[in-house]
Amino acid sequence: MMRSGISIILASMSPFSPAVAGVITVHVATPDGKPVRDAVVTIKPVGQIAPVPQISGGYRVEQRNTQFNPFVSVVPVNAEVAFPNFDPFKHHVYSFSPTKQFELKLFAKDQTRSIRFEKPGIVAIGCNIHDSMSAYIFVTDTAWAARTDANGNVTFKDVSSRAATVAVWYPFLRSPGGTTTRQITIGTSSHTEEFVIKLRPPPVHNMGSY
Repeated sequence: MMRSGISIILASMSPFSPAVAGVITVHVATPDGKPVRDAVVTIKPVGQIAPVPQISGGYRVEQRNTQFNPFVSVVPVNAEVAFPNFDPFKHHVYSFSPTKQFELKLFAKDQTRSIRFEKPGIVAIGCNIHDSMSAYIFVTDTAWAARTDANGNVTFKDVSSRAATVAVWYPFLRSPGGTTTRQITIGTSSHTEEFVIKLRPPPVHNMGSY
């Protein structure tokens, strides 16, 4: 069934009771069927507290070839993210986002600066020297949060809630806040839903207002 929004395929397996864990696969694509990489998918149970994400360390956004890598990161609340510079020139990393405003002033090749992200939300990042550089950090308060891969897919295991809200965020999604959401019911058999969205062209200076 086709609806407005991102193309999401949700398949749940064996959720015979709220305590039984299911597996949900989400597929994100454009109206012409092209997969969307780096869309962030989150799942939150209805009427329950979402599982808290664990901080594992090793979060980083590299500066290499005058680009941030990865373009989209997903980190848990209170994670510390390193910003190593591998370019042979200096960078000045910053964000004006309400979720986290910061400045990492000029630092050179093989130097690293770090920032802690204390609350959930979306942080748009840029370089004060190189306007073409942009990236996003999605700070999550649910363990069920991940990016889609090159095929537009992401799979969640051990989803124990029958009723849940699935949200898909992408910086160029034509929707308020770049997000589309839908409540789903995880039944006792495989469940599939499809959504289709349109993407807007990336802005010339992609710093967003998230």
